[in-house]
Amino acid sequence: MTPTRPAAALARALVLAAALAAAAPSAHAQFSPPPPDQPDLAIDARTRAAVLDTLIANLHARYVFPDVARTLDRHLRSLQRRGAFDGLAGAQAFADSLSAVLRAVGRDRHFRVHYRHEPLPRAAQDERPAPEELRRMEEQMRRTNWGFDRVQRLAGNVGLLEIRHLAPPTPEAGAALAAAMQFLSSTDALILDLRRNGGGSPAMVQLVCTYLFGSEDRRHLNDLLFREGGRESVEEFWTLPWVPGARYAGKPVHVLTSRRTGSGAEELAYNLRNLERATLVGDTTTGAANPGGFVRLHDHFVAFISNGRARSPVTGTNWEGTGVLPHVPVTPGEALRTAHVLSLEALIAAASDDERRAWLRRCLEQAQNAPAEPWEDPRRTRGL
Repeated sequence: MTPTRPAAALARALVLAAALAAAAPSAHAQFSPPPPDQPDLAIDARTRAAVLDTLIANLHARYVFPDVARTLDRHLRSLQRRGAFDGLAGAQAFADSLSAVLRAVGRDRHFRVHYRHEPLPRAAQDERPAPEELRRMEEQMRRTNWGFDRVQRLAGNVGLLEIRHLAPPTPEAGAALAAAMQFLSSTDALILDLRRNGGGSPAMVQLVCTYLFGSEDRRHLNDLLFREGGRESVEEFWTLPWVPGARYAGKPVHVLTSRRTGSGAEELAYNLRNLERATLVGDTTTGAANPGGFVRLHDHFVAFISNGRARSPVTGTNWEGTGVLPHVPVTPGEALRTAHVLSLEALIAAASDDERRAWLRRCLEQAQNAPAEPWEDPRRTRGL
């Protein structure tokens, strides 16, 4: 039963969000990325050997494809014996070198070794992040408004929601999304901007998708298959039976993508594309579909290792290595203008009276004459 008072609705939403966060798989262990201006750190042969040993052990224990883990083990040990890492006296260069090897040989876009100058706290016995790391992540999410970067009403009553990352749906993140969707509820079309979104929680993907379908229109979104102790477990993700506020069902939706759109953001775009709920506008996405988590290798090194794979109930596969293809391929800088024009054209086609059509055509002309956005080349961004 749907609560009748807004306060009750919000309370239920926060309980739901908290439950989703608690249930989120270990694929989303917390790690706060280092600042871009951190100093380098001199390392010796003993440190390099310790990091390699721990990395290889974790590949065997965690990586979703055991045969790939064995291949990586042989390749890394061969490089070590030939002295390929001996000249790397700086921590950042060593981390970048390991990342390059893992990605080139493992062909998994999620593989990454990070260096952080500030010592990394040790995880608890159950591998949950240390309390200080959780506090660091929570503060970082608060400063970025849990990824919800821009909510705007464009000409012609077209809504715009830009999500920079998909935070775990904690009560605070769930409330931020509910507020954004409430603001957008009276618009007639929606543009969801994922061009700068590198991924995040599948539970937040589930929550965002739910808003775009009717309450009676339950949809199977995606499955995540995890390697656990030599066995594979499956976690299914469906649209939720309830969300706070008005859903955004039955209205046009366009999703903006770029080469920087990665991981969970790709899943969001992939789900909506496969279920024919949105038109994708922009560039092919990164191509990183295997979920995983951060593993502490050393006081100053941490690695992202995939322990699962995604499987769409529609395609039977995922976007690993290929990315998600847009319906309308344009440069990222042209994507917003293009989606705005397409949204207005759809509204004009559906308009029932001449006065509304005339107003929408004036808005369309304004959108067509808008300048393209400046766009940063994603290849300049570390880790993509």
